[in-house]
Amino acid sequence: MLKIKFIVLIVLIGISTIGNAGPGEGMWIPTLLKQLNEDEMKSMGMRLTAEDIYDINNSSLKDAIVHFGGCTSEIISPEGLLLTNHHCGYGWIQRHSSVENDYLTNGFWAMSQEEELLNPGLKAVFIIRIEDVSEQVLEGVNIAMDDASRQAIIDANSAKLIKEATKDTHYGGRIRPFYYGNQHFMIITETFLDVRLVGAPPSSIGSFGGDTDNWMWPRHGGDFSLFRIYANRDNLPSEYNPDNVPYHPRHHLPISLNGIKKNDFTLVYGFPGRTNEYLTSFAIRLISEVSNPNKIKIREVKLNNMDRFMKTSDKIRIQYSSKYARVSNYHKKWQGENRGLKRLDAIMKKQELENAFERWANENNDRKAKYASLLSEFEKKYASLKPYTVARDYYLEAIRGIEILRFAERFRRLVEVAEEPETTQELLDKELERLRNSSKNYFKDYHLPVDEAIFAPAMRLYLDNVSSPDINHNFIPDILRSVDKKFKGDYDKYGRYIFKKSSLTTEVKLNALLDKIKLGNAKKMKKDPAYQLMMSFRHVYQFMIKIEYDGLNKQITGLNKIYMQALMEFQPEKRFYPDANSTLRVTYGRVDDYYPRDGVHLNYYTTLEGVIEKVDPDIYDYNVPEKLIELYEAKDYGDYGEDGKMHVCFIASNHTTGGNSGSPVINADGELIGLNFDRNWEGTMSDIMYDPDMCRNISVDIRYVLFITDKFAGASYLIDEMTLIKDDQPEDETAPN
Repeated sequence: MLKIKFIVLIVLIGISTIGNAGPGEGMWIPTLLKQLNEDEMKSMGMRLTAEDIYDINNSSLKDAIVHFGGCTSEIISPEGLLLTNHHCGYGWIQRHSSVENDYLTNGFWAMSQEEELLNPGLKAVFIIRIEDVSEQVLEGVNIAMDDASRQAIIDANSAKLIKEATKDTHYGGRIRPFYYGNQHFMIITETFLDVRLVGAPPSSIGSFGGDTDNWMWPRHGGDFSLFRIYANRDNLPSEYNPDNVPYHPRHHLPISLNGIKKNDFTLVYGFPGRTNEYLTSFAIRLISEVSNPNKIKIREVKLNNMDRFMKTSDKIRIQYSSKYARVSNYHKKWQGENRGLKRLDAIMKKQELENAFERWANENNDRKAKYASLLSEFEKKYASLKPYTVARDYYLEAIRGIEILRFAERFRRLVEVAEEPETTQELLDKELERLRNSSKNYFKDYHLPVDEAIFAPAMRLYLDNVSSPDINHNFIPDILRSVDKKFKGDYDKYGRYIFKKSSLTTEVKLNALLDKIKLGNAKKMKKDPAYQLMMSFRHVYQFMIKIEYDGLNKQITGLNKIYMQALMEFQPEKRFYPDANSTLRVTYGRVDDYYPRDGVHLNYYTTLEGVIEKVDPDIYDYNVPEKLIELYEAKDYGDYGEDGKMHVCFIASNHTTGGNSGSPVINADGELIGLNFDRNWEGTMSDIMYDPDMCRNISVDIRYVLFITDKFAGASYLIDEMTLIKDDQPEDETAPN
C-alpha cells in the first residue's frame, strides 16, 4: 500500500547519502532530527543533541518557541517575556496608537508589569508534541477511492485521533498533511489567551529603512517588540483576569552576549508559512510569467496612492502604515523572486529534472504504467488553470484591494440573517451589534479619499486584463453593463457615484443604515451601490472562477502527491524535506557573507555606524531619535558593544520564509544570538528554489535588542529578567569581527 511504501522511503532517506538538500537548505520536522540531521548539524559545529532541540518528556528548546499570529516568537525570561519582530507586533502597536499617543512613531515601553497593555484576541500557541499518525489517518483508504471518499475517511480518522489525544486536557490538536498528503502528523498545542504589550521601539528604529530597505541587505533595522504571556494562578491558559500572573515557561532561551563570527553554526526554530520546492516547470512558468507580474502591477497602483496621501498627514500615515507595509511586503518579494528564478534558470533546471525523470519512468513497464503520463497531465492542468489564475489574482488584488468593496462583503451575512424566515430578533440584534463593533476599528483606519483614488485604476486593471483575448472567458459581472451605459465607461465618474451614494463610507451613515434593517427586510443594504457592486463581483468569483480554480488545483495536488512519491523512488540518494506549511520546523546553516553581483561583496554584519550614515531628518523612515545619535556619538553601548562598535544585524544561510519572522536564531550551545526578520532580495526565490550561494536570512543581533531596551528605552528591569551568557576571556584573546 502507498502509506507503507512511503514510510519505508522515509527510513531509507534517513540513512542514505545526503543528496541535493545540503547545509542551509531545508525546513526539517523536529521529531526527525535524530535520524535525518543530527550528525550533519554536529559536523557543522552544533554542541546540542536532537533531544535538546525537541523532547516531549524533558524541557527542550521547543518549549520556548511560540506561534504568534502568522509569525514566530520566543520566551526569553522565566516571567513569560516574549520576543518577536516589530512588524509582527505592528498591528497590535497600531491599535494602541493615536495622534495623541503615537506609539508607532515614539515607541512604547511599560516600566512595570502594571503598565503593560492588553491585546484582546492575541494568542500565544505552544507545541506540546508532534506525532507521526500516517498509518492511523490513512487506515481504510485505498487507491481506487475518489477524492471525496478518501478525504471523508481521512477527516473521520483525524477527528477521532485528535479527540482521543486531547481528552481530559485543555490542549488543542490538529493533523496536517506533509509531502502532498503522503504523510500526516498530529500536532498537540497549548494556547494562551492573555498576551500583553510590554515594549516596542519607535518605528524609526523598529522599521528603520521602511519599504526602501525591505528585503535588502545590508540592513540596519531593530525589528523587535516585546510582549508577555499571562496565566492563571495554576500557570494554565486563561482569558484576561486581573488576578492573572506572568506565565512560567518550561524553558526560556538564555541570551548570548558573545556575538557572532563568520561560519558560526546557526539554528532557526519557528513556523515557516509556505514553500513549494517540488513544483514542476509548468507551475514555475505560471508563477513567474503570469501571476507574479500581474500582482506586482496591481500593488503598484495601491502603493502609489497610499504613499501620496500618507505624506500629507500624520493621521493618515498612522491609519495606513500597517496596510502599506502589508501591501508593499510581497510586492517587493515577488519582484525579487522573479529575478532569482530567472537568474537560476529555474524553468530549464526543472525541465532537465523532468526529462531525466521521464526517461527513468519509461525504463520498465511498472514505472511506465504509473508515471509515464504524469508530466503531460501536469502540462494540461496548468494550461487549463491559467485563465482562472489571472481572474483570481485580479479579483483578490484589484477588486478586494478596494477597501469599500472588501468592507461591503462583511454585510452579506447580515442580509442572509435578516431574510432567513427562521431568524429571531435576538439573532438579528446580535449580528447588528457584531457589525457595529467591528466597524469601529475599520473606520478608525479608513480615509475615504485614499480608497476613492484606488477605485478607478483598480477597476480598469481588472477589466483590461480579465477580459483580454487570451483569457477567453467572460469574468465580467453583469452590473458593469449598466456602468458602460450610464457612465459611458468612465470609472472615475462611477467611483465618485459609489462613494457619494454608499452608506459604507462613514460610521454615522453606516449606523443609520443598520438601524433600518428589520426582520425580513434588508432592502436598504441590498440597494447600497457598493454592496451591489461587490456582490456582483463576488458571484462571478464564487461561481465562475473559484470553483474551477479550486477544482483544477485539487487535481494538481493529486498529481503532486504521485509525483512526490515518484521523485523519492527516482532519487533514492536525495534527502527530501517537506514543504513549509506553518508547522514547527528547524533550519540550520552558518553565519556567512555573499556576492550578489560581479565584483560586489556584502559583509555578514552591520553596525550602528551604518544607521547614522543613512540618517535623513527629511525622510520618515530614516529620521532616528536624537537619543540614538547621542548614544552613538558617546559610544555608550554598555555590555552590548564589541570593539567599540554596536552590531545591529547579521546574515546566515538558514532557509527561511514568511512565518519565520520573529524566529529565534540560536547558536551551537542553544543560546539566543539574534531575531530573524527578513531575507535578502537576491534569495527570495528560496520558496521555490534554494541557492546556497545567494540565499541569506537577515536577523537583528540580540545585543542590539538589549541595547535599545536598556540604554535607549531605560527598561533595564526587563534585562534583569533574562539569563545572559558572557564568556570571560582575556582581553587580548577577543577576536574582532
